[in-house]
Amino acid sequence: MAEPKKADKAPGGKGGGAAGRGGQAAPARPKGGKGAPATDAPAAPAKRASVSGTVPPRMRERFRTAVVPAMMKERGYGNPFQVPRLAKVVINMGVGEGKENAKVLDFATADLQAISGQKPIITRAKKSIANFKLRENVPIGCKETLRGPRMYEFLDRLVNVALPRVRDFKGVPPKGFDGRGNYNMGLKEQIIFPEIVYDKVDKVRGMDITMVTTARTDEEAKALLTHLGVPFRTAEA
Repeated sequence: MAEPKKADKAPGGKGGGAAGRGGQAAPARPKGGKGAPATDAPAAPAKRASVSGTVPPRMRERFRTAVVPAMMKERGYGNPFQVPRLAKVVINMGVGEGKENAKVLDFATADLQAISGQKPIITRAKKSIANFKLRENVPIGCKETLRGPRMYEFLDRLVNVALPRVRDFKGVPPKGFDGRGNYNMGLKEQIIFPEIVYDKVDKVRGMDITMVTTARTDEEAKALLTHLGVPFRTAEA
């Protein structure tokens, strides 16, 4: 008696059908794998907001058009890039009572942000000092570093608006240089800046301002700051 024939395998199997070994394989569906083309193009990165708006800082324009030619003629520089420049301005405000009342730091940071237009960072104690009742990592002040347009705009307001509002102002002391071309000065009140609303000030605080330049000597740095309009105190005053 003859054996019954085996049933053909389903299409797509090993031996028969259109997708068998000898047949042509069916086209595979595209998967969202590594080599698949992206259907949606990635969004373009957002453009960074301009710091100074459409109007460039006038002190930076003055440095390029007036200060650089004047210092090249005065000091005999052969290249405009030899002229010292202002690299950055660092503002530091100490808040000693911040270790007892953290809310005081909110007022200090708000004042500093209004003055410079940039959010400051909180400075903390590096080590514990028992005589001052100071513990490590306790907030004791705030500071910020200004560069570029914000630096020139702050210096412009400091020289032309804030310092003339100081009572009996005779100029900033010329002995604030550190020997490496950087100048340090202090202010006793933050209310000399027009951005500060006197009615909202909880306490009058001072601040330290450091002007970092690329000058190699204090003489070059003083000449640069004088051309930029910093009013140094004379010997007669």
